[in-house]
Amino acid sequence: MSQTLWFLVETLASLLATACILRAYMNWIGVISRDPIGQFIIAVTDWLVRPLRRVVPGSRGIDWSSVVAAALIALLLALVYLSFVGRLGPSAVGAAVVFAIYYLLKWSLYLLMGVVLLSAILSWVNPSAPIAPTLNALTRPFLAPVRRIIPLVGGVDLSPLVILIVVQVLLGFLASTFVPGMLRLIGG
Repeated sequence: MSQTLWFLVETLASLLATACILRAYMNWIGVISRDPIGQFIIAVTDWLVRPLRRVVPGSRGIDWSSVVAAALIALLLALVYLSFVGRLGPSAVGAAVVFAIYYLLKWSLYLLMGVVLLSAILSWVNPSAPIAPTLNALTRPFLAPVRRIIPLVGGVDLSPLVILIVVQVLLGFLASTFVPGMLRLIGG
């Protein structure tokens, strides 16, 4: 498989799994179908999530079928990667699970970064945009604790910047924790 093909496979899997993660999160906070973002996420993921709902019901406000869909995509991508590097075999199951966990955590952090960044930009450019209430609802659980600690500086809310820095640190920690172990697992 060429690098270009791998890039396309990884990008498509990342986007679909991130949409599933976003769907689960939006369901959890209760904003899934109120606006264009929710409608788009449902349209993109419904073909995968709806059949899973028959065997994986939600509970306690968590849309487990969306979570399982994201996990299955991550596991499938890990298996594709292991086959790409020629390490697919019976012993690769452990490596695939570690890769899948890594992908899920990475995608979740990138999703948080994207939503916070989009919300911050939109608050300056067009705070009354139709998607602004959804973005505010998605970011509120992360920004509210930071806003209680860091006051406005000259009328500017620095909490999105703090969240973006924390996410970058977590991504660095994630890479330094998982990547060496994954390389050992695949024998690289």
